[in-house]
Order: sequence, then structure tokens, then C-alpha cells
Amino acid sequence: MRFRLLLVALLAWTGVGFVSGSSMAAEPAKSSPAKLQVQLLWGTTNSVSPDPKHKPVDADVAKKLKQLPLKWPNYFVVNKKNVEVAPGAAKKEPISEKCAIEVKDLGKSQFEISLFGNGKNAGKHIQAFPVGEILALGGNAPNETSWLVVVKRVK
Repeated sequence: MRFRLLLVALLAWTGVGFVSGSSMAAEPAKSSPAKLQVQLLWGTTNSVSPDPKHKPVDADVAKKLKQLPLKWPNYFVVNKKNVEVAPGAAKKEPISEKCAIEVKDLGKSQFEISLFGNGKNAGKHIQAFPVGEILALGGNAPNETSWLVVVKRVK
């Protein structure tokens, strides 16, 4: 009886759960996956895209792009995907037939984001990426236009 009281007191002091006379460690809380919105954009000086499927970029993304030293005043969404990445995991997603992105959740709001063009790694960025922030990766395209991959952390 004395041993059992000592065991209960020890378990209570160390914070370990106690059920029916046996100890059971508390299960750690599971983190939810990070949710990202990935957009393939076309930047241009044209006010209208020649492709009727292209829609103007969302106002919040356009506002953030205007803060960057980019010369294109107009951006159109070529493709948009939602990506979820589990804590500590990596996920590679195609954005177009020539472009893909890989996102690794490094924990504590740190992410490694790699961009692939024509199957080749076109760059890797490791940075803090809080909810609401965007990361823009891009390059030149024909006829004084550009392409951008914009990643926005939604959750």
C-alpha cells in the first residue's frame, strides 16, 4: 500500500498520467499541416492577358508584388493550387507541365521551398514563413514578360 501511494505521488509530481493502477505517458499534441496556396503567375505590361483563362491576381497578392522592385504592373494567374505539408514532411507538387515546387516544413514556421523548371532545381530558399506572408520566385519570359511562382502561407 505504501508503494502504491508513493507511485501515485511520484506520477502526479512528474506529470505522467495514471489510469487503473498503471502509468501512461501523455501523448504529445499533434501539429496540424501547414496550408499553402501556390500560384503560377504571368507578369506583363499588358492590361489584358491574351489567354482568356487567365484571371487577374488577387488584390492582396498584387499589393505585395507592387512593393517589390519588379517592372511589371499586371499579373495574371496561370494556375493555382492548394498544398498541405505535414510537420517535418516534404511535398512536391507540379504547377504546370514545366514547373514544380517542393515545400519542406522544417518546424517553428521555417520552410525550405525549392522551385523546379524543366525537371531541374531552379533555386532553393530557407526562411521563416509566417501565416499571411508570400514568397515570390521568378524569371524572365519571352517578349519582355515574366513568370512568377507565388507561395502564400494560408495556415
